Amino acid sequence: MSVSTVSTAAAGQTVCAPLPVLGRDVTVPLVTGGEVAYAALDYAASAPALQRVWDDVAAYAPYYGSVHRGAGYLSQLSTDLFENARRTVAEFLGCREGDQVVFTRSTTDSLNLLARALPAGCRVFVFETEHHASLLPWQQAEVTFLDAPRSPEQAVTALERALAAREPHGPALVCVTGASNVTGELWPVRELAAAAHAHGARIVLDAAQLAPHHPVDVRELDVDWVAFSGHKLYAPFGSGVLAGRADWLREAEPYLAGGGASRKVTRRADGGVDVEWHEGAARHEAGSPNVIGAHAVASACKALTEAGFEALVARERHLIRTVREGLAEVPGVRVLSLFGDDAPRVGVISFVVEGWNSSHFAAALSAEYGIGVRDGLFCAHPLVRTLLGGGPQAQGECGAPEAAPGERSLNAIRVSFGAGTPDEHVERFVAAVGELVRDGAKWRYRTRDGRCVPAV
Repeated sequence: MSVSTVSTAAAGQTVCAPLPVLGRDVTVPLVTGGEVAYAALDYAASAPALQRVWDDVAAYAPYYGSVHRGAGYLSQLSTDLFENARRTVAEFLGCREGDQVVFTRSTTDSLNLLARALPAGCRVFVFETEHHASLLPWQQAEVTFLDAPRSPEQAVTALERALAAREPHGPALVCVTGASNVTGELWPVRELAAAAHAHGARIVLDAAQLAPHHPVDVRELDVDWVAFSGHKLYAPFGSGVLAGRADWLREAEPYLAGGGASRKVTRRADGGVDVEWHEGAARHEAGSPNVIGAHAVASACKALTEAGFEALVARERHLIRTVREGLAEVPGVRVLSLFGDDAPRVGVISFVVEGWNSSHFAAALSAEYGIGVRDGLFCAHPLVRTLLGGGPQAQGECGAPEAAPGERSLNAIRVSFGAGTPDEHVERFVAAVGELVRDGAKWRYRTRDGRCVPAV
């Protein structure tokens, strides 16, 4: 796939143009009248599908068939497509020889699978800053929750101390994000992996927010497993990946019991059954696989690789600079950060606006400007509350200020973007934030089912 390039005057470097995505021509109505092209700025929740991915899926769809179970031509073709997708993902992640690529439903599903595969007595170490997908699956193990660090160096030091203090010295797993879904900040994954391995622990990388923005190489980062979701990687159809070392997965009971995971099933004389399970990835892929989802993920991996992450990162830095510099000029706006303004980050930025309820602000951006963002605690409640200073969730009508001027806000607004975002979308967002803060909303809003919506 050829990618045209443009030069950004501010950075003085060549970056790629936005990659074509579905929905780029969608218009939405405004409460103030008329329509406007929709600015999708909620990539951290679900990124729009790349046009390349959609075209690849459409080309395969007439040939869709059962996987691993049929002798017919379409079944054989679908099986080849599914297994080729596995190899493509392995190449995309730089997997080692012997690593397994297991297709799941999402990052959440991947990490729950790994949690089920933990050896007996395994201790898990996780920072409170994690998304719930990587914070919560470990509840049946002994979990050590680490406080939010205020620098990458502090994160490494805190992990080293926690690992050194663990007794007894049995199996251990560290779970860490690659890029925060709240602040966008990059975490010191390679250094944390080195600390984990130095203390006899393994590490799993939640790459849900990292893989769409930066290359993820298992060998270079020296992580034991990596998990990510297709719907954040510009691929629809509910597919995810868990890739990494095979031993814990091979020795664990299947994540789901059923067809595909079993190699041989026999009746016993007592009426029960004996099961011989597969040892490879199929062990944890029971049921009919989501071949379209796997094909979509592989297509997205190819598209991002061919576009070139160097150019994609350069363009995203330009967009990040546009948003951060624009927000810095708006009175009463505070951008949330753990590691400080100079920390490297991906295109995920959360902020609060003094005197504004975040749901009200997000609703006004949508209804009056055609801009889609996210508001709330972003499935990372401990982290957001730490960044905001704690406190319960705000109640009451969305049109009322969540906190009096000068007091802390109780949830936040998140804007996120990526490879398909045009400059105009982030420029419109910055202008809209300034206008809302300066002039207020043009419409009345009310609370319905816990959400702020236009009153009419």
